[in-house]
Amino acid sequence: MHPVAWARAGLPGWARRHRWFLVVFGLGALLRLVTALGYRPALWFPDSYTYVVTAMRPRPDLVRPAGYSMFLRLLEAFHSFALVVTVQHVLGLLVGVMVYVTVLRRGGPSWAAVLACVPVLLDAYQIELEHLLVSDSLFTFLVVGAVCLAMRPPTPRSAAALGLVLAAATLTRTVGLPLIAVFALILLAHGVRGAGAPARPGRAVARLTVPFLVAALLPVAGYAGWFYATYQRVGLVGSNGVFLYARTMAFADCSVMKPPADLAVLCDSRPPASRPASQEYIWNAEAPLPRLPGITFTKETDTLAGRFASLAIRSQPLDYLRSMLTELGRSFTLARPVYPDAETYGYYEFPDTVPPPPGRNPAVVGKEFAQRYEGGPVTLRISEPFAGLMRAYQDVARLPGTALLVILLAPPAAWLVRAGSARTRRPPARRAHSNHVSSNRASSDWGIAWATAWALLLVPPATAQFDYRYVLPVVPLACLAAALSVRRLRRRT
Repeated sequence: MHPVAWARAGLPGWARRHRWFLVVFGLGALLRLVTALGYRPALWFPDSYTYVVTAMRPRPDLVRPAGYSMFLRLLEAFHSFALVVTVQHVLGLLVGVMVYVTVLRRGGPSWAAVLACVPVLLDAYQIELEHLLVSDSLFTFLVVGAVCLAMRPPTPRSAAALGLVLAAATLTRTVGLPLIAVFALILLAHGVRGAGAPARPGRAVARLTVPFLVAALLPVAGYAGWFYATYQRVGLVGSNGVFLYARTMAFADCSVMKPPADLAVLCDSRPPASRPASQEYIWNAEAPLPRLPGITFTKETDTLAGRFASLAIRSQPLDYLRSMLTELGRSFTLARPVYPDAETYGYYEFPDTVPPPPGRNPAVVGKEFAQRYEGGPVTLRISEPFAGLMRAYQDVARLPGTALLVILLAPPAAWLVRAGSARTRRPPARRAHSNHVSSNRASSDWGIAWATAWALLLVPPATAQFDYRYVLPVVPLACLAAALSVRRLRRRT
């Protein structure tokens, strides 16, 4: 049918079928437009300046991979940070579209599909994060895209595409690296289930996992080679030891650890309850690690910090676990307490005044590169009443952490209800086979999104510290998993 003829004949019916999603999508687009009008050209975070420097002077950064910087580089010809955040807002809207379409394609009810995309489209903190010049919006788009792609019937081509998407996510934020292993196991399970005969499971598995691993690992290995050529160090970044050291300073007790003399210089004599947030042990000039000669992220300093962290975890494993669970628990609070400090917390709020200029030397240098990127000044301009509308909206429109926990618990709860229903309704002879098939189908429905959401939640508290912006990419995945589990529960009961 000709597109014009289809628009006349089919578009009204299509719009009626998806009217509630279109309402939510339209509201999300309108809120993003108000944000763009209220805060021009973009909102800045301390990390933003490092990303811009790497974009303008391409080389691997010691702290963050260069994926987001290359995204900035692609748009540099337009000399507009306003365009950058506009693209990020579009990516946020597309995340909502992917969640909605995936739920419908997997047989979910339309009401569940609409509810699943409400947080990512309408949450004020999601919108504010998209307006910040940080990597999280791009990372969220890539990870949600990978999850939705993995839910389609796997083929060698789709497995390779999945690997490329996850490679891009890993080079945007290193927390994506463990996801490659998670998705490799998923494809391995698909290959085993899809084997045509007992004698050919290896071929069926290799048909999916080989193109996936090649596509995922080659770009990562290429970036690691670039990093090694620049710093003569193995890895994607040069700060893993430093960040893990900062994580362990929440509990590390040198009287228990008894470190050797070269590690003892990193001890803090204050009791853990009196210590600052973990990030202060990286960025505060008076902390033990930054006081050492040279920059914080030299190979020698990072190795020293990694040794200290390893000793702390081996000496106090229960304290490490307790500290990690405490950090994880911050994801699920009903309120939104200030953490890790007022300055960092403030970057996630729509401001009512123009923030002061950057004070750290890397950010000062980064501002010069940002002006070159923009082709002019980059000072934030706040326009009322649009900015005031978004500040008022942010006071009331957010997903509480407790609600996120409920959403994450919904899929396994639905699975238990379904399993219990199958046990009581089916004849004993068919019960075991029925439960096995049901379990496989359930895992292919919501398990991928659910496992990915938990992986993204667990890695930061285990290796660095909790941060509110690390939780936001989890939300669409958790909602997707919950919507798909409702579909299974509905069909089985």
